[in-house]
Amino acid sequence: MRLVDVAEFYSPTGGGVRTYIDRKLQAAEQLGHELFVIAPGPRDSFEQRGAGGVIQVRSPRLPFDANYHMFWNAAPVHAWLDRLAPDLVEASSPWRGAWIVARWSGSAPRAMFVHSDPVASYPQRWLAPVVGPEQVDSLFWWFWRYLRQLTAHFGSVVAGGAWLADRLMGQGVEAVTSIPLGIDRTAFSPTLRDEALRSRLLGACACPSDARLVLGVGRFHPEKRWPMVMEAVTRARAGTPLGLVLIGDGVDRARVLRAAAGKPHVQILPPIHDRPRLAAHLASADVLMHGCESETFGLIPAEAMASGLPVVGPDRGGFAHLARPETSEVYQSGDTAAATAALERLLARDPQTLRAAALQAAAGVRRDIDHFTELFDHYASIVHRSRA
Repeated sequence: MRLVDVAEFYSPTGGGVRTYIDRKLQAAEQLGHELFVIAPGPRDSFEQRGAGGVIQVRSPRLPFDANYHMFWNAAPVHAWLDRLAPDLVEASSPWRGAWIVARWSGSAPRAMFVHSDPVASYPQRWLAPVVGPEQVDSLFWWFWRYLRQLTAHFGSVVAGGAWLADRLMGQGVEAVTSIPLGIDRTAFSPTLRDEALRSRLLGACACPSDARLVLGVGRFHPEKRWPMVMEAVTRARAGTPLGLVLIGDGVDRARVLRAAAGKPHVQILPPIHDRPRLAAHLASADVLMHGCESETFGLIPAEAMASGLPVVGPDRGGFAHLARPETSEVYQSGDTAAATAALERLLARDPQTLRAAALQAAAGVRRDIDHFTELFDHYASIVHRSRA
C-alpha cells in the first residue's frame, strides 16, 4: 500500500508526534508499505525514508511555538497528493491539514488519526477548579459539533487508545476505531538499570545513594502539570529522602523553573533525544511521576513500565488505561494532595515485591509494531472496501 499522512504537527524538533511518526515510517518499511509524510515546514524539501519519505511544504511559523509551522495554502499539498496517487490518505490533526485532505479532489479513501483531545488538554484543565469535565464538554458543544462535521468527510476515525475512543464516541463522532499505541520494547528494558547513573542523579538532587529516585519526563507544557508534580514529590513523606529528576523543555519552561526554585532535591535536565540514554534513565529510577490527564495513550508511562519502573499518574487520560494495580497508583487528576498521597502509597509498599511485579509487567507492555500492524491492516481493509 502507498499511504500519505498529512501531518500538521510533525516537526524534526517536535515531541511525541515526531517520535510516533518517525517510528511509523520505520514500521511501514518493515511491513512492506510506502509511507509519505507531508508536513508544514520552513522550506520545501524532501527526505527519503525507506520506500517513502518526509515532504516539507513551506509554510508560516506557528505563532505560539517556534518548533512548528502551519499549513496555509492547500494547493501544494493537493499537488503532492495528485503526484503520489496514494491508496489512502491520513490526516493527523483536526485543523487546517484535515480540511485540506477533506477537500482534495482525488478518489483515495481518507482516514483521520486523532492524536489528542484539545478540550481535555485546555478548557477542562483551566476550568477544573470551577466546573467538572462533563460541564466543560457541554460548554464546548461547538467544538464537538465542528469535529463531527469534519470527521464526516473521513471513512474512518482512529483513536490511539480506548480512553480517547470513548471520548469521541461519547460526543457523537462516528466510525471510530480504537487502535492502541505501543512502544519500542527493544529500546526499553529493566536490564538497562545503571546503579552508577542512579547514584549520580541522586547526587545532583543533593540526596544520598540510599534515597528514592523519582523521574518525570516530557515537554514543559501546562498540560503536563510539572509544578504540581514537583510540589507533590516535595510534600511526600516516604521515610527516606526523595530526589526528583525532571527531563524536558518547552514553552512552559519559565514557570517550571520558578516552581523548582527553592527545592534542593529537584534537578532539571534538558531533553534526552538519545533513546538508549533515555532508556537507561528510566530503568535506573525508582518511580515515574506523571501529571498529564489528557494524553491519548501515555507513551512515557508505557516506556517507563517497559523499563521495569512503577508509575504514579492521574485517573483520567491514557495512563489510567495502562495502570496496573500491582505496579501503579492513581490519583484524582490535577489534585496535588491526592498525587502526594498516591506517591506515598506506592513508596510504602515492600520494595522487593514492587520490583518483582514491575519486572513481570515490563514484558506485557504493548509493542509499537503490534500497533502499526493493526493500523495498516485496518487501512488495507478500507482500501479493499473502496475498490469492491
